[in-house]
Amino acid sequence: MGPKEGETPAAKRILQPFRLLRQDLRCLRQRYISDWTVFNQLIVASAVFVFFSNLLPGLTFANDLYVSTDRNWGTIEVIFSTGLCGVIFSLASAQPLTILGVTGPFCILAENLYSLCESSFGIPFLPFMAWSLIHAAWMHYLLAIFNAHDWTMIYVTNFTTEIFSLLNSVIYFHKAIQELQRVHDQTSFASFLYSIIGTIGTLLVAIFLSTAERWKPLFHRYIRMGLSEYAAAISIIIFIGLPHAGELATLDRDSLPVSSSFRPTSPDRSTFFVQFWDLQVGWIFAAIIPGCIITILFFFDHEISSIICTEERFGIRKPGGPAWDIILLGTTTAMCGILGIPPANGLLPQAPLHSQSLLHRETNTTASSDINENEKSEANGCDTVYEQRWSHLLHAGGILCFVSPPFMYVLGLTPTSVLAGLFLYMGEQSLSVNPILFRVFQLVTPTSELPKLPEGIASYLPVHLYTIFQVLVTAGIFVVTLTKAGPAFPVLIMALVPLRLTLMRRVWSRTALRFVDQWACRHGAPEDMNEEESVTQVQADDIVQDIEGGVAPRRQLPVFERKDKIAPIDADLSNA
Repeated sequence: MGPKEGETPAAKRILQPFRLLRQDLRCLRQRYISDWTVFNQLIVASAVFVFFSNLLPGLTFANDLYVSTDRNWGTIEVIFSTGLCGVIFSLASAQPLTILGVTGPFCILAENLYSLCESSFGIPFLPFMAWSLIHAAWMHYLLAIFNAHDWTMIYVTNFTTEIFSLLNSVIYFHKAIQELQRVHDQTSFASFLYSIIGTIGTLLVAIFLSTAERWKPLFHRYIRMGLSEYAAAISIIIFIGLPHAGELATLDRDSLPVSSSFRPTSPDRSTFFVQFWDLQVGWIFAAIIPGCIITILFFFDHEISSIICTEERFGIRKPGGPAWDIILLGTTTAMCGILGIPPANGLLPQAPLHSQSLLHRETNTTASSDINENEKSEANGCDTVYEQRWSHLLHAGGILCFVSPPFMYVLGLTPTSVLAGLFLYMGEQSLSVNPILFRVFQLVTPTSELPKLPEGIASYLPVHLYTIFQVLVTAGIFVVTLTKAGPAFPVLIMALVPLRLTLMRRVWSRTALRFVDQWACRHGAPEDMNEEESVTQVQADDIVQDIEGGVAPRRQLPVFERKDKIAPIDADLSNA
């Protein structure tokens, strides 16, 4: 039986079950051995850097979950999840550059679910969460089996990813304020004032040290590199020790609550295991709804993290495996639910920061003799990252060690003011590379100082309106997270995709949208296509290219016809 009228054979194969999984497993088999053959000093430095940038924000979320879930989850649960899931992904994932951890959006989701379980449903939180994560697991499996990466992420543009990144930054800032509010409620006014100093100090010292590579000619370049790479860690160590010096030691402090043994935080639990089968059958089926919401959040979050940490500027050469990684993510999600710990998924901004920390310059010595040395270096050098599994394994293994009582005691010395400062720092790091921020700056920049617009855009008014709309949408979604409808916010984020591709075209011109927005996973913009073209039809023949042939990591996307020219567009979708 042939394909339906208007449907190409390739388009029909996009939904062919297990197609992308088979391809991912072939890619994983070809790259796996080589992932373990690269090891050097930069990889060790990267592991240390990611260790601090992953562990310390996780501690802040742990402190927040400790309060908002009434000790059902705390420090040891977050560390256990981050370390265990990280080790599993470092050993078995198809894209080991993607860093996993407990994320801010999931914490908001968990806090809202706990509130509903306690105040509205009258059921225990952990069994209901366990079933939600088990349902999320089989939904992840279905997405991987039916090649969801190929027929979902091709529609996502930077409009949605920028809003999602901005939302993460806002959540970081909001959590910092919440930490200071708790210090105000639980300690003396003098201690609260010092907490403000400690929070701002942790932020400013980390930002200051992160610029050390630009301090030339001060210090040796290795010292500058060390200060820059370990800026957050150095700042945190300083402000952890400072309250123990002099008269500051007499102040009452609000420190991170930790366990004294390897057991759950809650006094009602003795082991890391949830008797999820005790939940009533009706609530087991009801857990499908939050399971679906968690699936949407994790799929989108993990895909975006993988895309950003393998973007073109990192010079990625090895193919990834989005379908296999979603299978693995579903498995760890169900495992965390059964263990009674929060699940981990792709982290922003830690995932791209991991790639950035592995970036180095490769040179090719086979240069032509008829060019000078500067031209030779420029022509034959390229920036790329060390694509390996060691940095992921080392940092995750280090985090997992902190579930032991001696290391847990060390974590208990951390004042919450330092965690609040770290939240501000991570929010600043995420916000500083978000294009929305730069377009907001353009709102208050005189027109004469703004860059020249491309032909077809008469003024900056549509650009400014686009930026204001993004900010308002982000604010609206954040407000929703503070209400009882908070668990549904991932659905709102996904709804931005059809909003961008349909309604926004009626407000902004095609030229303006092409200028401010691009596809997230590939080159070009939706406006590069003609009105009557279908994205699925246009890409169908190319998206299944080289499937039978093995592991061609690069795919040629379609040629989009414009009135003025024909523009071929490349993308490395398999690395996404």
